[in-house]
Amino acid sequence: MGVATVPSGPASEPDRSSGPGRAHWLRVAREAADDLATDAVAREQAGKVPFDEVSRLREAGLLTLLIPAESGGGGADWPTAYAVVREIAAADGAIGQLLGCHYFLSWSARFFAEPALAAQIEERSAAEEWCWGGGFARQEPPLMLARTAGGLTLGGRQSYTTGIQVADRVAVRAVREDTGEPLAVVVDPVRRGVVIDGDADTFGQRLAAGGSVEFDDVRVSADDVLGSLSADEDILSPRTALASPAGRLLSVQLCLGMAEGVLAEAREYSRTGHAPWHPAWPVGTRHDPQVLTAYGELTVLTRAASALADQALEAVHGGLARGEDLTYDEYADISVLVAMAESAASRAAQESTARALDIIGARSTSSRLGLDRFWRNARTHTLYEPAAHRLRDVGDYFLNGAHPPFVLPA
Repeated sequence: MGVATVPSGPASEPDRSSGPGRAHWLRVAREAADDLATDAVAREQAGKVPFDEVSRLREAGLLTLLIPAESGGGGADWPTAYAVVREIAAADGAIGQLLGCHYFLSWSARFFAEPALAAQIEERSAAEEWCWGGGFARQEPPLMLARTAGGLTLGGRQSYTTGIQVADRVAVRAVREDTGEPLAVVVDPVRRGVVIDGDADTFGQRLAAGGSVEFDDVRVSADDVLGSLSADEDILSPRTALASPAGRLLSVQLCLGMAEGVLAEAREYSRTGHAPWHPAWPVGTRHDPQVLTAYGELTVLTRAASALADQALEAVHGGLARGEDLTYDEYADISVLVAMAESAASRAAQESTARALDIIGARSTSSRLGLDRFWRNARTHTLYEPAAHRLRDVGDYFLNGAHPPFVLPA
């Protein structure tokens, strides 16, 4: 058995809409990223809840990007959404994470719910321009979904959750009290019994609106339960299982965006900055051989990770296009490719954001430059999404042919 390959199948999803094309959305994303970059340092240092940033994304039409045009959305496909997240992350990693989480959760109804319910949810999400927060990763103790005489109730506390402080809808993983089956549940955060706590207090990704959410016997309707998150192959179809690599590929784009963003800022500073103690041959300029070598190494590292991400993206997109024809073996190939891309992108982000500070030197400690935010953001994200787990999955697949586990992004 060799390394994973892209599964055979259509190169793209069927045309989902007559909405604006990819070029339009990439232009919108660049404009939004440029806007975010202008005050990125000040906003990150202030650490306020990103209501204004979400408003910027909403006004640009980026929150409804993945919803079909016939349902009132932007009608874009997943490759476009990945490119948008990467563009935004290069300017602001925390907002990139917030947007990536939103895309995954707002699409989750299509992965887990029946088509009629998914369409209903998407139409409301588009009409009201919801921002989604939460997450389906396994947590202990789990949230519990209990059946009472009055219907279903949700109880428990979920710790660090992206977007929770700005969310119009919260999507979470809950376990049925009677059967133990994990389920995807969507809740309106203004519902009685929902308590949002902005207690994340992380040293990075501070604008990702993270925090905890507590559910105190919150009423849940049947339409609030999207479907099963069980990893049992008798329940989980290969098509639904794609939620795992599709969601984790957002992490890949986030890491690559942060790596590219810090290299772009460091390059600009290296081209224009001068060390006052040696103006004739300033440390950290384009003339320093060590600096040139460092930029070369980081460029190769990031470009290599990007090439692997492109292979993973093609595989995920092809798998989505195959739909119910997808097999478990093809799903495993796709998941392993994404795991490879995750590992490479994580390394690129960590090395680029750390070594960029070395390239600039002592001047990089200036809070005015704010270069430390890239390292703090990248390190925070990679601690929540450790590459070691994905490397074990790749190794187990390569050596033993084991299918990677169904793991949803944190």
